[in-house]
Order: sequence, then structure tokens, then C-alpha cells
Amino acid sequence: MDIKVLIVEDEAIVALDLKSTLLKLGFKVTNVVTKYKDAIKSVQSNTPSIILMDINLNSEKDGIDTATDIKKFINIPIIFLTAFSDDETISRAIKTDPVGYLIKPFNTEELKSTIMLGFYKFNNENIEEKELKLIKLSSDYFYTKEPHLKVYYKQKEISLTQKERMLMEILIQANGQIVSFSSIEHYIWYDKVVSDSTLRTLIYRLRTKLDYKVIETLPTIGCKLIV
Repeated sequence: MDIKVLIVEDEAIVALDLKSTLLKLGFKVTNVVTKYKDAIKSVQSNTPSIILMDINLNSEKDGIDTATDIKKFINIPIIFLTAFSDDETISRAIKTDPVGYLIKPFNTEELKSTIMLGFYKFNNENIEEKELKLIKLSSDYFYTKEPHLKVYYKQKEISLTQKERMLMEILIQANGQIVSFSSIEHYIWYDKVVSDSTLRTLIYRLRTKLDYKVIETLPTIGCKLIV
């Protein structure tokens, strides 16, 4: 299987050297980008198999922030690259569940083995999920209920927050019927009152992750699955 790598590295010489090394090792390189916004766009336009992510990007968000935001809409294995290995940095990186961590400078063998092990570890851990019977939501979107609700675009899991998952649960239970905003609010925030903007933001965020193809909103009334 071809392994496609996205390089996110703001040091031009390091990035070019990485690309050259990866190509010699037989990997494909989808893109070389230097900052947060370009990394997001690259993942959306040409999804890689794995990402080499420099932690210390010279942009509005660092590599850990970038990884966090990528995983909000697609689950991709990420290997962090850094010249720093302090406890605080590692602790932040661990929260994004990376498949590898390379301390600069690293050699070709370390790079190759980390990519191979990270790629196969990620895919082997998801074999059981991929073999589950997927239930169709809409177009190329599917879901499974075990061990808890998971939503997929084709066979790639979409990363959902707890409240986004709860919103999907109540809409799936309604099976295409309209669910009122008040019912959604009570289901998710049963123990407290929230503002209209909080609910609107949650619905908007989830609809965005699903590319507006799964959930329909009816102003002042509620929302439903598009079936």
C-alpha cells in the first residue's frame, strides 16, 4: 500500500531534506506546507495517509494546535517532529494521540521505522472498526453504535466531541423526523439552561464537520437528518 505523507515544517531546508528523503524511501509526498492554514487546506484537498508535524511552527498556531484542529474533522495518524523534548511539550502533544514522536536531529532509519510503525499501528487499531457493519446516514456518511456512536465519511472516522455525539444520537433516534431545539437542549444540557447561541454553535459545528450533507436546520423549529 502506498503511504502518502504530508510534511508540515516551517524550516525550508529541513522540509526539502525531509521530502527528498521520503521520496528516496519510496513514500509519496502530498504536500510540503509551513503553517496552520495551509496544513488544514492540504488535508482537506489531498488527504494524506500520515502527517509529519513540526511542533514549533512559526504561525498563528503551533503544530499541536494544528493537529488538534485536523482531528476535529478527520482522524489521521500524526508524527510530531521537534527539537525540544520538555515535559510540558510532550504532555500537550500526547493529548492529540500521535502515533510517533521524533526528536531532531533524527536519521533516515528512525524516520522510516517511525512512519511504518505509526501507519500500521494506526490502521491495525482501526481494523475492527472498519470491519463493523456501517449504517448509512446520507451519501458517503455512515455510523456505528458499538461500543458507542461513531460517525464515518466513507470508512474514515470523523472526530466528534461528546456533545456533538449526543446531538447525532438524538437525531438518529428521530430517524429523519424534526427534533425541536428545546428537545435537543434538554437532551444535551438536561441539568442546566444554556443560551441559544450555545446550541446554534454546536449544531453549526457538527453540520460543518458533515459538510452540510447530513443535517438540515429549520429556523426557529429544530433540525433533522437528511434521509
